[in-house]
Amino acid sequence: MKLIPTKNIRPGFELAKPIYDERGRILVQKEVRLTQSMVHRLQNLGVTYVFIREKDTEDIYVHPPIPDQQRMEAIQQIKETFKSVEVQGISNQRNYLLEKAANKLNYLVTEIAAELGKNEDVIHYLSDLLIIDDYVFSHSLNVSLYTLALAQEKNMKRTELEQLGLGAILHDIGKIILPDEILNKPGKLSDAEFQIVQSHTDYGFEMLRKVPGIPLLVAHCAFQHHERLDGSGYPRGITEAVIHPFARMIGVADVFDAVTSNRVYREAMLPHEGLEILYSGAGTLFDKSLVETFKKTIALYPNGMTVQLSDGSEGVVARQNYQLLERPVVRILKENGVKVSPYDLNLAKVLNVMIIHTNKLSPVK
Repeated sequence: MKLIPTKNIRPGFELAKPIYDERGRILVQKEVRLTQSMVHRLQNLGVTYVFIREKDTEDIYVHPPIPDQQRMEAIQQIKETFKSVEVQGISNQRNYLLEKAANKLNYLVTEIAAELGKNEDVIHYLSDLLIIDDYVFSHSLNVSLYTLALAQEKNMKRTELEQLGLGAILHDIGKIILPDEILNKPGKLSDAEFQIVQSHTDYGFEMLRKVPGIPLLVAHCAFQHHERLDGSGYPRGITEAVIHPFARMIGVADVFDAVTSNRVYREAMLPHEGLEILYSGAGTLFDKSLVETFKKTIALYPNGMTVQLSDGSEGVVARQNYQLLERPVVRILKENGVKVSPYDLNLAKVLNVMIIHTNKLSPVK
């Protein structure tokens, strides 16, 4: 299978994986040949990338960090929790609902952590093949996946994983109070609007710290995940020594998912571009050791991605080298623009060749 940008797909392409909504309903089935109307629909729905079938890449597969069905059920659970709390204007009712939801969310975190522990693969691109009616729900799950993968790479204890995972799922719960027209504004926010967005950290903290069944540390994850080591973050502008390690971890995962997700005001970056954003702030905004550990948990160039190499060849990422994720195995399909008999090139062994472009920059021909 090949991963290509939705903006580059054409009628006649055949899907290699189905596209779902968050309730698990199939919107477009796999092995369907796309028509022009289907192409337009996918683009209008905000689908960023799709997997298509191709003879020379038929054996290339992407293993999801958790099964698709589990991912959709998790998003639905998060959505139900956030929505039930959103409609309750009285804090006591909110506290009751959050305490009730905490048990389900704790179980959800345990399931996700167990699934990630069984899966030896790194996390591949998450912003594809699933259409969500509200970014906050999918973002909350994605951040928990990235954060738990980071925690497991650091060999954290189970009790720490559970609190950290719950903190990651609930880190943005304060956004349920914010106006949709500001959260979903396609243009640049005014200073006043940005102050409103920043307030979600205070709202989340105040909501969570009063719930008996939720550890205070979880509330601090919501409070501190936008704080930065050099004091340039919000809401309090605290520095490295005061920011809790859990909030630092969630902060890394939060930024990575935010920049690699499609939003109304900008296109999604690819994983290696998202990691560059983190590295540009390593040591000043983000803990450098966390960024380096996080790099070990994600596929910088996911399986199925079209890449151009420095020797003039072009191909598709076939599999990962887990100790050297920036240098995967590439299925070579063209040399200097001419089709060749496909062969695999292991960039971990051929060190004089490197990836110079991805399919975001190389339109399908």
